[in-house]
Amino acid sequence: MEEQLHNLAEKAGQELQGAGSLEELEKIRIHYLGKKGELTRILRGMGSLPAEERPKIGQLANEIREELEQQLARRTAEIKEKVGQLRLQAETIDITLPGTSFFPGKKHPLTVVQEEIEDIFLGLGFSIAEGPEVELDYYNFEALNLPKDHPARDMQDSFFIAPEVLLRTHTSPVQVRTMERTAPALPVKIIAPGKVYRRDDDATHSPMFHQVEGLAIDKRITFGDLKGVLDVFAREMFGADTRTRFRPSYFPFTEPSAEMDISCVMCGGRGCRVCSHTGWLEILGCGMVHPRVLEMSGYNSEEVIGFAFGMGIERIAMLKYGIDDLRLFFDNDLRFLTQF
Repeated sequence: MEEQLHNLAEKAGQELQGAGSLEELEKIRIHYLGKKGELTRILRGMGSLPAEERPKIGQLANEIREELEQQLARRTAEIKEKVGQLRLQAETIDITLPGTSFFPGKKHPLTVVQEEIEDIFLGLGFSIAEGPEVELDYYNFEALNLPKDHPARDMQDSFFIAPEVLLRTHTSPVQVRTMERTAPALPVKIIAPGKVYRRDDDATHSPMFHQVEGLAIDKRITFGDLKGVLDVFAREMFGADTRTRFRPSYFPFTEPSAEMDISCVMCGGRGCRVCSHTGWLEILGCGMVHPRVLEMSGYNSEEVIGFAFGMGIERIAMLKYGIDDLRLFFDNDLRFLTQF
């Protein structure tokens, strides 16, 4: 039995030295040192030995077990280190290679234009006012001199949520809410930028778009003041050589009312396909605040007067950047958006 133990130790040691993986080591351990392994099998024969030889054989078996366990531990550490080195070699990163490119975030062209419009009017002494996009019929229409049976309501193609609740069709309700909150204090000078909603969808219209509306109220305001403010805006937005003209128009909430044109940004006013060879492009509507709107909002129309204007941000952006399809702003195509 002593010879069997020595032979087992020698054979197991050779196999441990020849093992090349942790899986092989585990198989060797089970084969020789497991509960049903070779060492256990040999020791089961100790019952046939004389009593005086059993302690010697038992001690030898324990020494062989400890030696094999130590060899197993050393080989396990060696193989783990080798595996780690191979993994490091396989996962080596060549830091001289160029990194993965990515697109840094930037502002949407509509945001760029809206902020430019805001900066111009802030420089003219206006402040920014905001209001809800889900609006009451009263603020969206009635308080703006558009009663329920007014035919001008048909032009706005509204999205109604309930009989008296809708998605606002313009940012004019912000003007009404501001006047109600500030009346009778003077002066009032605000612009109201934001999203608005109408049932339109084509190359020049969208169900959701953006507007900036302006309002100024004081005791001595004239149409000349309105023209001066908008003339400054046009030159700041489109260039110092931009010319403006005002044509009579109709809006229920202003009287008198006008459409403002600018000299064509494409041809400089000489006439081209964009301006239908007229030399002019319409960009916004404006007028003096209707006395009825002032009265409904808490102001005395005999003592104060004001002007208002409104423009589409998409319209301004399309003219500024020469874009011919409104839908490009909402397609989220990076080839388009990264140009601005």
